[in-house]
Amino acid sequence: MANSLILGFFDGVHRGHREVIKTAFGVANTILITFKDSPAVYFGKSVEYIYPREKNYEIIKSLGVNDIVEQDFSTLAQMSAEDYLEMLLKKYSPISISTGFNHTFGAGRKGNAEFLKKNQTNYNYKYFCSPACVINDEVVSSTKIREYLLEGNVEKANEFLGSNFSIKSMVVQGEKLGRKMGFPTANMIYPEKIIKLPYGVYGVKVNNEPAVLNWGVKPTVNGKDERLEVHIPNFEGNLYDLSLEVEFIKKIRDEKKFNSLDELKIQINKDVEECLKL
Repeated sequence: MANSLILGFFDGVHRGHREVIKTAFGVANTILITFKDSPAVYFGKSVEYIYPREKNYEIIKSLGVNDIVEQDFSTLAQMSAEDYLEMLLKKYSPISISTGFNHTFGAGRKGNAEFLKKNQTNYNYKYFCSPACVINDEVVSSTKIREYLLEGNVEKANEFLGSNFSIKSMVVQGEKLGRKMGFPTANMIYPEKIIKLPYGVYGVKVNNEPAVLNWGVKPTVNGKDERLEVHIPNFEGNLYDLSLEVEFIKKIRDEKKFNSLDELKIQINKDVEECLKL
C-alpha cells in the first residue's frame, strides 16, 4: 500500500496538530515521522513537555495513524534539507507529505513548507500544508499551551489541546493526614520533565468522576516535599501502587497556609463542593 507521511514533533497533539494529521488520511498507509526528544534538547535547551512521548503516541494512534517512526535527532541534525527529503522518499516512497505551516527540517532549517511545495512535482508526491489553527485570535501552539499551564490557566490550555490536560503517576504512600480529617487522598509524584502547574487546588476528573486535587507542599502541616493529593468523593478502595490518570478541569484557588487544621477542613469542604459542580 502507498504511504502518506506526516512530519512533526507533536507535543500535546493539540487542535493544530490534529488538523495536520487529518490531511494525511485517504487511501494511503499513514506514517508519522517524529523524534524521541524535542530537537531543542540537541541545542542544549532544557525542555518541559506537555505529555510524555508514550501519551502523545497513544493520542496519535487513536486518531487513526497507522505507524509512528521515532528518529534520533542528533543523527540527522547536520543533514541538509535536500538529503533529508531524499532519505524519506527513498525509504517510504510517499504519495503525500503533510506538515504544519511552521514545520522546518534540515541544517539551517532550510526545509520548510515552501521547500516541500516546490519539490512535490520533482519527486512525484502531493504536499499538504495545514495553516495556523486560530482560536480567539490566538495561534494554537505547544509553546502557548505550556504558557497557559504555567499560569494555571487549565481551561484555556484544554481549549487549545482539544482535550483535558492530564497527568499519570503511581499512587504512593502518604502521611494519611487527609484520611484522619475525613478526606482520604491518593498521593502521587509529579512526573519528571512534564510542565509543572503552579501550586494550588484544582478541580479534576479521575475515571470520569469529579475529584479535588491539591498540588504543592502542604504548608499548613509544615510539609516540604512536593506532592499531588487527589480526593475522590464517595470512593472506597485501595489505589496504592496503581497508575492513576488525573484530568485537570479548572484551577480553584492557590495553595495557602491556614491557621489551624479545622480552618483547613472547612476550606477543603468548600473546595470539594466547588469541584463537584464542574
